[in-house]
Amino acid sequence: MSSTSDDFERAVDDGLRLAKRIYLGQDRAVAPPKTMKAMNKAEQHSLLPAAPMVYAVIRNPGIVDNPDIPSYQPHVHGRCDPPVLIPLQMNAVCLEVDCFLDTAFVTMSGSWRVHCVMSSCSCDCRIALPLGHQGSILGVEVEVPRKSYCTKQTADNEQSDSEIAKPEDGGFLAPHIFTVTIPRVDGGSNISIKAKWSQKLLYRDGQFTLCIPFTFPEYVVPAGLKMAKKEKIQLHVNAGNQTEVLCTITSHPLKEVKREVGKLSFSYESDVLAWSINDMVFTYSISSRYIHGGVLLQSPGLLASDRREMFCCFIYPGVQKNRKIFKREVVFVVDISGSMRGKPLESTKNGLFSALAKLQPQDSFSVIAFNGEVYSFSSSLEPVTTETIKRVTEWIDMNFVAGGGTDILPPLNQALQMLSKSQNSVPSIVLITDGGVENEKHICDVMKTQLANKKALWPRIHTFGIGAYCNHYFLRMLAMIGRGHYGAAFDPEFYHSRELVLWSSRYLDDCPLSLGISYKEIWGVV
Repeated sequence: MSSTSDDFERAVDDGLRLAKRIYLGQDRAVAPPKTMKAMNKAEQHSLLPAAPMVYAVIRNPGIVDNPDIPSYQPHVHGRCDPPVLIPLQMNAVCLEVDCFLDTAFVTMSGSWRVHCVMSSCSCDCRIALPLGHQGSILGVEVEVPRKSYCTKQTADNEQSDSEIAKPEDGGFLAPHIFTVTIPRVDGGSNISIKAKWSQKLLYRDGQFTLCIPFTFPEYVVPAGLKMAKKEKIQLHVNAGNQTEVLCTITSHPLKEVKREVGKLSFSYESDVLAWSINDMVFTYSISSRYIHGGVLLQSPGLLASDRREMFCCFIYPGVQKNRKIFKREVVFVVDISGSMRGKPLESTKNGLFSALAKLQPQDSFSVIAFNGEVYSFSSSLEPVTTETIKRVTEWIDMNFVAGGGTDILPPLNQALQMLSKSQNSVPSIVLITDGGVENEKHICDVMKTQLANKKALWPRIHTFGIGAYCNHYFLRMLAMIGRGHYGAAFDPEFYHSRELVLWSSRYLDDCPLSLGISYKEIWGVV
């Protein structure tokens, strides 16, 4: 099967069409989702999974039928090449989530039925798991009649007695969608799946937000209207210290079942007529006005191969109202080379507009576009006013035309020159690119020398890389030299402006400093 998202969507669309031949009794028949007459780019990915899903991989269309009630439809000649994917109906689903500090560990358990294949035949089944923010798969366990499967990390030279799946049977369909294929599952049988992954919590304005993909399409609801459908969520929050945790937003009707200092537990369980049509969202805050934190220590277990001691240091920023905000001076340096043509450049423009909207009236900014040449919005920093934001928006629409090569050093030097006289401010350079350069070591050396020789406050350099062919190591090193943030969108096809907005919020949000402490006193330790 092809692993690209476009091929995946076409396979699902063809599978939904093929599934229309299945007779499911008098209750209803499976029907494809309603197609909108006008669809934007975001809506074109509607057939990609937005919740845990399982698909029947159909190569021979003749086996497609109700395993309980044969429809005796005319035989379909030929084969499906490439195979089509029919979404399986889901019988039950359960989420168990443990939130520790800034990380959530998710365990999803569910049951699906191969409702679209004759009981005398079998087919492969493909599992698709969309992960949350910065998700990392930890393991998948599958049980089918008479067999069980599990994922396992293996070295290239490791010998194993177990049967190992081929690489094309699994992997990442997209940066946030993990897939694995289970072979030869009988028609009419049930598939039990337990999947575990970790993901990062989003932090904004003193609140942590958990978001788990949990939006199921209508066509995975079992056909029998009287069939019990169990939906369950268990959520545990551990703040890591003796501070009160306050729940602020929840997408599902969670019931508080346990409360301790620094800990919360919630539960939700219901027999539903239809599966969840919203992502699982939970927002909570740590009730403290002041900066506080702690250190967690962990010794290795008796059977652990890694005998090193581990520790975790965490700090909560608090929500002090009495704080001093320093003005910001920001220069956006944006790659407009030929490789940025299309969606990468359009998403970058939208993200840049959102980032500019975060600036306050006391701030100042400029924008530099580059390929083989350098194009500047202004020769010096501009104040943030309604007029300047309007002018820079028009300038970006006119000058952000993809073409040419990639030469990063000249625009960086120009940005440093603009920020050379910064005082009592937070100077920053934001570099956005999808390319690699041959002189990356020279660029790092030049930046290191210039920043070291700068007597005034040196700017922080934030970098954001787009695509797998970008030199992400160089951008990470450049951000380390400039004491800034590094971010990335590894798949240009799934690069959305919101990724840039979430990343930019790390440094464009206000910088709170306690009153009575000068900026120069704290700069050396920030």
